Amino acid sequence: MAHKKQTLGEFIIENQTSFKYSSGELSSLLNSIRLAAKIVNHEVNKAGLVDIVGSVGDVNIQGEDQQKLDVYANNKFIQTLTNRNIVCGIASEEEDDFISVNSRDENHQNKYIVLIDPLDGSSNIDVNVSVGTIFSIYRRKTPVGQPVTLDDFLQKGSQQVAAGYIIYGTSTMLVYTTGDGVNGFTLNPALGSFYLSHPNMKFPEDGKICSVNEGNYTHFPQGVKNYIKYCQKEEDDRPYTFRYIGSLVSDFHRNMIKGGIYLYPKSSLLEEGKLRLLYECNPMAFLAEQANGKASDGYRRILDIQPTELHQRVPFICGSKNMVETCEAFIREVE
Repeated sequence: MAHKKQTLGEFIIENQTSFKYSSGELSSLLNSIRLAAKIVNHEVNKAGLVDIVGSVGDVNIQGEDQQKLDVYANNKFIQTLTNRNIVCGIASEEEDDFISVNSRDENHQNKYIVLIDPLDGSSNIDVNVSVGTIFSIYRRKTPVGQPVTLDDFLQKGSQQVAAGYIIYGTSTMLVYTTGDGVNGFTLNPALGSFYLSHPNMKFPEDGKICSVNEGNYTHFPQGVKNYIKYCQKEEDDRPYTFRYIGSLVSDFHRNMIKGGIYLYPKSSLLEEGKLRLLYECNPMAFLAEQANGKASDGYRRILDIQPTELHQRVPFICGSKNMVETCEAFIREVE
């Protein structure tokens, strides 16, 4: 008889003991993310059939045109997380400021905050390329019983208690960690359940994929240029294959499975880098380290960076450990 696949709900319950805080609360929080993911997945999959793709004409805090599906995903995740009465605050890449969530008894008893990129890679929606959701979970710093403050959100990535992403692709997957390894769950759309499909995910220590937007090459620092030239050189196991989707979730997911490095360094166009520390880099860095990978800004461990603002950007290098360390060596050699 075939072995029955474990559902995400069963997995969360079975592994509650590995979480050092209140396991029931975290389970409820992860379940609310699972529910919102299924709702957003349904809309993403029918995006070509209805008037939900394209821009709404507004610009988000980052100065980017908001896609209609961005707004929908943002609203659904905020609504679902708020309704479950488990979070005390939410920060979204699509919102100017953080949202303070009152407990139903209005005593602000909830202990968790969530930071979210509701639809990463959304510029790819119109051309049917995979997009994703990235989430990051912390325990609040301010005392229970009062509204959250900015300090609750400006925590180092090393303080995360959970992080993950949902990839809406040829199949829909939810991948997450609570600091005890990384596991991936694939949605069975017929049953509406996520099943454990990728247990104990790990980056290979080395890889042959380099994910970088080479169109920005002339604007990159010399150390990064030197690393890219190294990756292109015919020697040993090189040249590497260059694969860049432009959807962080998709690039990260492929590299974790196959082995590779993702680069979005600073440039003369974007001196601070492009990716957001709180909504993209910290959760992906936490996942990477839990999956035997590494994440850096070229000099520092991403998870050690002290955030100073909600929408802070940083350079981001992430992936197979040996590849990231080689890239760091090229950067340090020049600067």
